[in-house]
Amino acid sequence: MTAGRGTTPRAGDGSGPGFRAGDGSGPGFRAGNGGGMTPRAGDGSATTAPTRPRVRPAGRRAPGRAARRLAAPLARLTGAGPRPPADGSTTAHELAVRHRLLLALSALLTLSLFLSYQGVHADANPLRTSSAPAVLSLDTALYALGQAQQDAGAPAPTSDFQKQISVAAQSLAAAAADDDIGRPAGRQALQTVAGLITVYAVKVQQSQLQPDGSVLREAYLSYATSILTEERSGIQARLKDLQRKQRAAVERQTSFGPLLWTAWSATALLTLALGAALLETQRFLRHRFRRRYNRRLIAATVLLLGGLVVTVLFTVWTQQGMADTRALLDRPLSGRLIPDAGRRTASYLAHTGFRAAAAVWILIGGVLLMALAETGLRRHIDDYRFRPR
Repeated sequence: MTAGRGTTPRAGDGSGPGFRAGDGSGPGFRAGNGGGMTPRAGDGSATTAPTRPRVRPAGRRAPGRAARRLAAPLARLTGAGPRPPADGSTTAHELAVRHRLLLALSALLTLSLFLSYQGVHADANPLRTSSAPAVLSLDTALYALGQAQQDAGAPAPTSDFQKQISVAAQSLAAAAADDDIGRPAGRQALQTVAGLITVYAVKVQQSQLQPDGSVLREAYLSYATSILTEERSGIQARLKDLQRKQRAAVERQTSFGPLLWTAWSATALLTLALGAALLETQRFLRHRFRRRYNRRLIAATVLLLGGLVVTVLFTVWTQQGMADTRALLDRPLSGRLIPDAGRRTASYLAHTGFRAAAAVWILIGGVLLMALAETGLRRHIDDYRFRPR
């Protein structure tokens, strides 16, 4: 060492303390003009300067509180979790998003299609087996009573009168089998009408037993006519009131109202969304994995289109038959038009029971559709599940 203001290590000498005394006499520091300590350049022991806070550019706005609250639920809804870092692979994330989207759309479409299909076909079988025959039975009873009224003025009892009374009674018994008329109020009304028909027949027979032109004969016949044709409480008035209610039930069963339009519109939108998701997933797999086709996704697409075409055709055929039936029964029928209307109604509503039973296949097809979507992506998802990012 050499004597001086400070100790300086010689070149190649490792025995010195390795410091040069400066004005500040501190290791690694040089005195500044203001008496403060300034770190030497290149010295690792120097203290770091405080960092400046980041300032958001004026053109960017901070995300709102609502956006931050919605971010987490949306991530949980897709089931994909947080996105990987920018420098990592996004394949696993994108597979998870498409997987959950296909399953969710398949489940929603199955439920929507089932409810829409049932909304049309659930009323077809009751219309065929109950409501339409009840309307025709009431028409038959009214027509038979009208024919009986014409035979009531005969000078002697006739077999035609008794036959028409029997037809009217049997028609009322057939109408009572309908679910709407067969309720307590409707059943009571039919029982009342049946009792009045019995009284009417008795009074007509009593009038026919009296001499022609006698006062008693005219009295019996007038009383019988009032029982049949009274404006509000007569047999015909009561039957016509039941007939109006039954036609209203037929119109309710055959109408395609706003609720059904909304349900089928939602079904159409979900079908388009699922079809687009299947095609986009097919394109994604082809681009990412260099595979031309995914057979299970193709099968899911074919099942989707085929099932939708079949259900739409069944629904159109059933609804058209129900509309034709309503148009046929919307007016009073008489004579030979009644049995002819019965045959036409049976042809309009043929096979509606089979088509209504096909609703269960919608649920089976929905499960199969979800299974195809699951197996079509599961192998790729499993390949990326344990890969490090």
